[in-house]
Amino acid sequence: MAVLDLFSKRQRRARGEVSDVYTYDPLPAPLRVQIVHIIDDAFGVDIYRDHAKNAYKLVVEILCREYGVFELVPHTRKHRDSLFAFITSEGDTERILDAVEICFRMVDVHIRGNREYRDSVERGMEPADALEELNMRFKEHGIGYQFESGEIIRVDSEFAHAEIVKPTLSLLRGDNFKGANEEFLDAHQHYRHGRHKECIVAALKAFESVMKTICSMKKWKVNPNDTAKNLIAVCVANNLFPTYLESQIGSLRTLLESGVPTVRNRLGGHGQGAEPVAVPAYLARYALNLTASNSLLLHEAAFGED
Repeated sequence: MAVLDLFSKRQRRARGEVSDVYTYDPLPAPLRVQIVHIIDDAFGVDIYRDHAKNAYKLVVEILCREYGVFELVPHTRKHRDSLFAFITSEGDTERILDAVEICFRMVDVHIRGNREYRDSVERGMEPADALEELNMRFKEHGIGYQFESGEIIRVDSEFAHAEIVKPTLSLLRGDNFKGANEEFLDAHQHYRHGRHKECIVAALKAFESVMKTICSMKKWKVNPNDTAKNLIAVCVANNLFPTYLESQIGSLRTLLESGVPTVRNRLGGHGQGAEPVAVPAYLARYALNLTASNSLLLHEAAFGED
């Protein structure tokens, strides 16, 4: 179902009531209800067999096991009702996003890839449309989350997400970059949950994995334990960058060496002494964006632009 640009929405924009600044907590009640509608349409209603019923059951059982409870919402008989009551009434935003992430991962992987499910369930929405509407609803409400590559990730800047993070996730989705993709998504998960030191460490791992993968695909000799500095040196020595950038290669190399690795070395990766080091969110965000930018640069230098 298409997202309609209603008269009331246009009027709010005209009055300047639509903020360009993302918020993260709490999730508005109308957004929660809209998410329930999308899940309901995407999971569908069983015509024969119990595909949709089992999908709801699996989601609820996963959440119950992870939270260490026997019931997601007490006094609800059906798994579908329990899930929807949880999404609309739960007070912890991160738990709501847990449920949303699992549901849309089910849509993205299980329903999209299961012909029998699609043929035996009456659905109001195709998987791709459901994922698109979810992200549009987040954006419509000014909520800074998006579902990308099977996970809910935090969005701080629409431009950075559209121009840097999303293209990076797309490039890293291939089998060769599976390790780097997992580490980059892991960094986003740490960032969303406020684990900023862990975010920076995971970002550096992703950055190093991208270079190791490129070197492996190019058959350039590297050691498994090579650090970012050594990997950058291998890329430079093998003329990864065009020769007409030779005069700028010094500054480019400095940028790559002093970006993510330095932030990680000083704040995330080594002993912090007697006083715990608090890593601010803006440094974790910088590490994520720089990792994405550098990964795009390296990939396009190695394989050309898509």
